[in-house]
Amino acid sequence: MATLYTNIDSNKRKTVFLVTVFLVLVIGLGWVFSQIYDNTAILVGAVIFSVIMNLIGYYQSDKIALAVNRAHQLDPEQGREIYRLVENLAITAGIPTPKIYIIPSNALNAFATGRDPQHASIALTAGIVQAMDKNELQGVIAHELSHVGNYDIRLQTLIVILVGFITLASDWFLRSLWWRGGRRSNNDMGELGPVLMILAIVFAILSPIAATLIQLAISRKREFLADSAGALLTRYPEGLASALEKIGQMGAQIPTANKATAHLFIASPLRGGGFSKLFDTHPPLAERIAALRKTE
Repeated sequence: MATLYTNIDSNKRKTVFLVTVFLVLVIGLGWVFSQIYDNTAILVGAVIFSVIMNLIGYYQSDKIALAVNRAHQLDPEQGREIYRLVENLAITAGIPTPKIYIIPSNALNAFATGRDPQHASIALTAGIVQAMDKNELQGVIAHELSHVGNYDIRLQTLIVILVGFITLASDWFLRSLWWRGGRRSNNDMGELGPVLMILAIVFAILSPIAATLIQLAISRKREFLADSAGALLTRYPEGLASALEKIGQMGAQIPTANKATAHLFIASPLRGGGFSKLFDTHPPLAERIAALRKTE
């Protein structure tokens, strides 16, 4: 049976796996295009840049996620009740009290970020603070603190940088093929010329898809686990279930959110429907609510 410690160990292993996959994808892109352009500097640059991006992802991606969503730190004097809720739940969870941020949006949403419990932050939209009663807000905060305690935040926050960079790099490489063409013609590269060109296009297209699939596989399961852990923390599953119902009714869409940061939130902040639901970073709210009410 999974415990807090097995979840933490699992997340640490997945972090190593994610970083490894990122390095392989970026270096692979670099090698293919160094062959296309006959420039080994591209491969060297890809290796150096992938290492730098991993370091930025580990140490700075939480600040980037907060900045992208225009979050500002909550003044303790103006948000005493929220501070007390977070502090009490953090003590119960046995983790340091994270920094608290407010996102200036009427949408109902929240996320946690950071590389570990000692460097964690949680962000709440102004809308969720205003719309939720105490039990519901407590459920939301407990959900986010569960992400902190389980080290989900390290994994999820790292994805923000890695997925975003792979997508941008692949897009740049594809555009460069059409704009500039290879510095070496297919004839210059011999029999492998057409093969390398096809490989470059396929790799550039599949790399962001692979990164997105990793993001989805990690994110969806994490939400169910954080729901159950949050309910256990408050010992009142209905609080979070009711909060998720309100989120579904009143909306969670945030204009500043994007595909790279969407998985961080308690509910998808992106507008979507139809085919796009296949690529949602979150399981359906109805399934999560049903699972919480079964635990009562």
